[in-house]
Amino acid sequence: MQLDSKIPSGPIEKKWDTHRFEMKLVNPANKRKYNIIVVGSGLAGASAAASMAELGYNVKCFCYQDSPRRAHSIAAQGGINAAKNYQNDGDSIYRLFYDTVKGGDFRAREANVYRLAQISVNIIDQCAAQGVPFAREYSGLLANRSFGGAQVSRTFYARGQTGQQLLLGAYQALERQIYLGKVEMFPRTEMLDLIIIDGKARGITARNLVTGKIESFIADAVVLGTGGYGNVFYLSTNAKNSNATAIWRAYKRGAGFGNPCFTQIHPTCIPVSGDYQSKLTLMSESLRNDGRIWVPKQKGDKRPAQQIPEDDRDYYLERRYPSFGNLVPRDVASRAAKAVCDEGRGVGETALGVYLDFGAAIKRSGEDVIREKYGNLFDMYQRITDENPYKQPMRIYPAVHYTMGGLWVDYNLMSTIAGLFIIGEANFSDHGANRLGASALMQGLADGYFVIPYTIGNYLANASLQKIDSSHQGVKQVESEVSERIKKLLSIKGKRTVDSIHRELGKLVWDECGMARNAEGLKRGLEKIPGIKEEFWKNVNVLGEGQDFNQSLEKAGRVADFLELAELMFMDAFAREESCGGHFRTEYQNTEGEALRNDIDFSHAAVWEYQGEGKKPLRHKEELSFEYVHLAQRSYK
Repeated sequence: MQLDSKIPSGPIEKKWDTHRFEMKLVNPANKRKYNIIVVGSGLAGASAAASMAELGYNVKCFCYQDSPRRAHSIAAQGGINAAKNYQNDGDSIYRLFYDTVKGGDFRAREANVYRLAQISVNIIDQCAAQGVPFAREYSGLLANRSFGGAQVSRTFYARGQTGQQLLLGAYQALERQIYLGKVEMFPRTEMLDLIIIDGKARGITARNLVTGKIESFIADAVVLGTGGYGNVFYLSTNAKNSNATAIWRAYKRGAGFGNPCFTQIHPTCIPVSGDYQSKLTLMSESLRNDGRIWVPKQKGDKRPAQQIPEDDRDYYLERRYPSFGNLVPRDVASRAAKAVCDEGRGVGETALGVYLDFGAAIKRSGEDVIREKYGNLFDMYQRITDENPYKQPMRIYPAVHYTMGGLWVDYNLMSTIAGLFIIGEANFSDHGANRLGASALMQGLADGYFVIPYTIGNYLANASLQKIDSSHQGVKQVESEVSERIKKLLSIKGKRTVDSIHRELGKLVWDECGMARNAEGLKRGLEKIPGIKEEFWKNVNVLGEGQDFNQSLEKAGRVADFLELAELMFMDAFAREESCGGHFRTEYQNTEGEALRNDIDFSHAAVWEYQGEGKKPLRHKEELSFEYVHLAQRSYK
């Protein structure tokens, strides 16, 4: 496997502009001759499909939801970053670039991150022009608030519904192209494999989730915008249908998988309350602007929060990190919450929680101001917990949220398979070992609106593509393999549900490869996963038939992929003998309990290459160089 990042030469601030000029173009008349498949209709997928159709390409867009507007991007709450410096508080493109590289603990590619910061200023204009109802100041100017890992206010927002409003903007652009006939939409359709002909991605094999029909679709290039793999943990903030099948099947066809162990734990989630739960609920990081995080100073203090006086409260983030306080990055805040709970100072029935308290903010600004900023989030919290956060502090605890790992891509967002492009959370490229809050929406829209329309044209202008159709032998072979896999799942007729095995796997991954990892636990996980995998293929019970609407079958295929992906996550975490960002190996920490990187041996992206069933994958390295951001131990004190 060759890892050519294709980073342009020249000063970092000119790389993208120079690269765009030097790329080959497809003229408008010729664009009508090319067919492109986009899998996923979230912010990355919808914006990419709409933008490429607007340019003149013929686009087929696939999603497993009944409508593109139900993509999981809709659940994002707090905001989207952009280096506009509307607050005149010292922000700039370079500062956003610096904060992102530092926030990712120096494990991201500088060139990609700088491009993201550059493009950020255009995203807001694009979305405002689409009618996205961003919050505004009294003057009418767009409002900003702060997010973790930054000392400036650069996050644009629409109350606590930013993802929903941004997705509606992209969805309207997509629907316009569907109406014009440039996008053909395939809802309730799930990609189950990738078709490769002559070493190039030429299509997908998919299953109609309503009828069960297996069908192949051919194109000149394939774009995956299918999100992350956080649901490998079973309990996460992701929608229950979010899965890794598209990127995992691409990995098994030859696409390199970058940094699979880099998973993000979000510090601001409603704590687990019972074994019956199937998912967790995120409370936006934006709440940390006005909410103060604390626990009782004394172990075992069970008094109601309102009865604990100020002198008996430990505002531990403000104490440990005075420069950033409650707005430290997510990985730092999550580990700090775990530490105080491990000390026995956690709150709630399970003692796995900390307080997020708005008492001081309400006293300072008034309840009406807080309601205007966060009202829908407070309402959601009260509906779930039956507790009024205006009267008593919220209880929060870290939970699995985002995955920084994903398929490896070069500067053009193309994977190690020619013609296969990966955008948004599905790729590994921009966040390093930890994503800063409000940067996911930024990356998804940057990739979809502003990067992929250029780079895919450059690929098509240079590619030599033979004419093929669904009768091609390579296509038939993939269809046959997909059908056989489905038959195998349906034939097991065991005694365990898919969910019970998924829950067992998820607990193992959370316990041994979650907020904290160590060599002993990772070895334990690597020993146990093969047994869970064997149990699945011998004893799972998949109900129903293949030629029908069958959610049991859908889940089974996804969990089968999670079982294999979990093993790769453990291998990656075991091989990376350092702590960085969301990857915290307890053997590698300084005297203050902070992550201790090893820049000499691990200043690289780990890229895994599939070697075949039962064979250990190969680990490759893309060395990372830091010319513009000086390598330093992260400090938010």
